[in-house]
Parts: sequence; C-alpha cells; structure tokens
Amino acid sequence: MSSLTREQLLSAIPQCLKETNLELGPDVEKYVGKVRDTYDLGDGRMLLVTTDRQSGFDRMLGAIPYKGQVLNRTSLYWFDQTRHIIGNHVIASPHANALLAKKCRVLPIEFVVRGYMTGSTDTSIWTQYSQGIRNYCGHVLPEGMRKNEKLPHSLVTPTTKETQHDRPITAKEIVSEGWLTENQWEIASAKALELFAYGQWLAATRGLILVDTKYEFGLDDAGEIILIDEVHTPDSSRYWLTDSYAERLAAGHEPEMIDKEFFRLWFRERCDPYKDAVLPTPPDELIAELASRYKLLFEKITGSEFVPDSRPLEAVMLSEVSKTR
Repeated sequence: MSSLTREQLLSAIPQCLKETNLELGPDVEKYVGKVRDTYDLGDGRMLLVTTDRQSGFDRMLGAIPYKGQVLNRTSLYWFDQTRHIIGNHVIASPHANALLAKKCRVLPIEFVVRGYMTGSTDTSIWTQYSQGIRNYCGHVLPEGMRKNEKLPHSLVTPTTKETQHDRPITAKEIVSEGWLTENQWEIASAKALELFAYGQWLAATRGLILVDTKYEFGLDDAGEIILIDEVHTPDSSRYWLTDSYAERLAAGHEPEMIDKEFFRLWFRERCDPYKDAVLPTPPDELIAELASRYKLLFEKITGSEFVPDSRPLEAVMLSEVSKTR
C-alpha cells in the first residue's frame, strides 16, 4: 500500500529527526524524553514533537526513518477512535511530527495492560515468569504457561514512572505509597482495560492481535482523568499477525511481529543491553525493516496510505504557535 520503497527508507536514514531545538519564545520550557521533545508553551498548551529516536532497555538504540510521523499519526487515529471511552488531551496536529495538547497533571503511573505471556525486557511478564515468579504486580499466575500464550484474562500490570528504571508495582502499593488515590486507581485501571478491549477488537478486524500496551493518564483543569501521551502505537504496544499465530505457537516459534520487539531481540542476541557500555550498531537493513513495519502497522490499522510530511517542522510550528497566541 505504501509508496515508500526499501531503497527510499534506506536513503532516509541520515535525515532522521533525532532532536529538536525549536525557538518558540523565551518563556517556553523544553523537556527531552526518550522519544518525544515536549515544549510547555506557557498558555495551558503543550507541544509534543515525536522524533525518530528509538529507545529500548532504558537506552537509545538509534533512529528510524519516519518513525515519529507514524507514531504521532497512529496515536491521533486511536485518540479519535476512543473518545467514546475517555476524553483526551488532543487540541490539534499542525505537522505529522507534532501534537498540540492540553497541559495536564500527569499521573505518575504507567498502566501496562497485557493479554499474553510474552516480553524480553527485565520487567516483562515472561521474563519474570520464566524466572519462577508467580505473583506479578499482584496477579497470581497459573503454572505451566508457555511463552506467547494467551493469558486467562487481560491484566493491568502498572509500573512507576521513575528516572532510572520503571518499577513494577501492585494496586495496593500504588495507593499505600501515595502514588494515586484509590479512586484515581479504580477509574484509570478500569479505563485502561476498556481501552485495551476495544483496541483488541478493532485490531482483530485488521488481522492483528494487540498483545499488550501501556496507557498514560492525566488530570485536566477540571480534575477529570483523561488519556494522554500515545495510544496503541508500535512503540507503546506489541502487535502480532493473527493468521499465523496459532500455527507458530504450536511449533514453538515466535509470532510474526509487526512492532519493535524483533529489533530489541536483535540486541538481546548480541549483547547485554542493560550492562554493556557499548552496544552493537544495527545494520541499515535492520533499521529499514523496522521503519517498514511501523508504516505497515499504521496502514493496516487506519486503512490509509502513509505519505511523509515533508514540510519543515520548525517553520510550521513557529507559524502555528504565533498565530494562536
């Protein structure tokens, strides 16, 4: 469906958007995250610029062509599709890399929802399970489960949002340690499960399995909990292809992935990404393959062809911000 060829993706690698330095005014504060550069415009709005940076294992793993535009556009699609479940922070998207959003008080917990026994990071449910853990984030797990098998039911497995490393935590600890009130936990966790169920249903109509994902919530000016950050993107979520899942599971093979997990596994197979001071450099072909999968997922979910936004980001945003002040 996409007009971008493998050769075009390879040639775009040097032009990846790795950082931004938008001159939006003396009072604008900038925060650099793993993937997004966030600008506080000082008027109740935030500008979120999704770059092409690729993170994993709490490290930077490189940059992927057009990743930022794919993530931002995918989130916009899902924000629109889930308005019947919960409100969100979207104001406008003047550029494919950029989102103008309402400023919120961010809840300090990531709501990770899992539908399958899988994962490769140290805190993933499969890594913990394979090491003998049977109580994961307050959930008692059955014996005898295999990697990539469907869980008996979807689980909310929250983590704290901390500077060095996210920490898995139970619902009881979230309230007792003062991260959230009991009411905030009840509302947000229920909405997370509702969002996940809807996401799985819609993904299934596109031949996809939404395996797991994370949600972030914030409080708006009225104190209402709303959905923020990103939704069901290939960065925040894991997707498998439905048609081959059962056969590959029975054969003991990894599912056909359409997210960044295969990229993380490439590092896992070649180094200790948590401890090694220097990581191997992924080949351009691997980078282009991940870019291709990001675009494919966007097109399968939205039914729209991915066409890059070639307009200069800074010029567009300077014009947009100035005319709305």
